Amino acid sequence: MGERDMKIGFIGLGNMGAPMAANLITAGHEVTGFDTAAAPDGVTMAATAAAAAKDADVVITMLPNGAILRAVAAEIHPAMAEGAVHLDCSTVDVESALAVADAAANKGLGAVDAPVS
Repeated sequence: MGERDMKIGFIGLGNMGAPMAANLITAGHEVTGFDTAAAPDGVTMAATAAAAAKDADVVITMLPNGAILRAVAAEIHPAMAEGAVHLDCSTVDVESALAVADAAANKGLGAVDAPVS
């Protein structure tokens, strides 16, 4: 990997997440994904969300609702290295977004809320 290439975990590879992951691969990043249904070309698939998050510089979530986001965050945050960033692109309720950001901060992680609608 080059200086700018990152190791990225991507959770939620549906209609929105799969093209985003493909663009990251095209840009030269290493992407490990987890989803219950999709496996886009070029993405190394993990058996669990936590496995996709392990050793990642950034973990991107693109999930359908706040309850799923909270559950996934509870799984991935313990697997992430201190200083890594959880970049959430899910369009969810404000309370869930804030709760997940607080949980990330409590684990020594960065948190970015970047919803896609």
